[in-house]
Amino acid sequence: MADNNTIARPYAHAAFDLARDAGELGPWSDALNIAGSLLADGQAAKFLASPKLKDAERLTFLTGLITSAGGNNVVFDGSNKQGENFLKLLIEYDRVDVLPEIAVHFDQLKAAVENTIDVTVTAAVALSDAQQQEIASALKARLGRDVRLTMETNDTLIGGAIIRAGDVVIDGSLRARLQGLATALTA
Repeated sequence: MADNNTIARPYAHAAFDLARDAGELGPWSDALNIAGSLLADGQAAKFLASPKLKDAERLTFLTGLITSAGGNNVVFDGSNKQGENFLKLLIEYDRVDVLPEIAVHFDQLKAAVENTIDVTVTAAVALSDAQQQEIASALKARLGRDVRLTMETNDTLIGGAIIRAGDVVIDGSLRARLQGLATALTA
């Protein structure tokens, strides 16, 4: 069986092309993220996989679910034919369950076009606004992209922080330094 990321990638590219051409990257991103989060737990995907449902019923259920969760998002509410056809295609080829991965790939494509990157900083304690701004500025200079910073705390780090920006991971945690020291002493 193919990996969901492998399956999702061409669908994400197709959705991205549709959204970019229509000038709707933001609404498509929002809609795909809503759909992905609704299907991530598996219950909705399991219901949609029921052989008792016809494709039209699956589409009605899915669009209703997304619309009710997404407020005023118009990509999958039936008023956007491209959005509706995209969902029909996923339903027809039994690919609804990869919507969470499609959303992730779509957002990566969107970030590349917008020259932005999502960065997660996990620190032992909450960082001040000045510290967050300093990290964002340094990463912007290093990566050459605008940085959207998300903060997390993890008291098991003891001190320091771990920065994740796409494929780049900078582990400046005290725990990692102590583990490195222990390895050096025992080698």
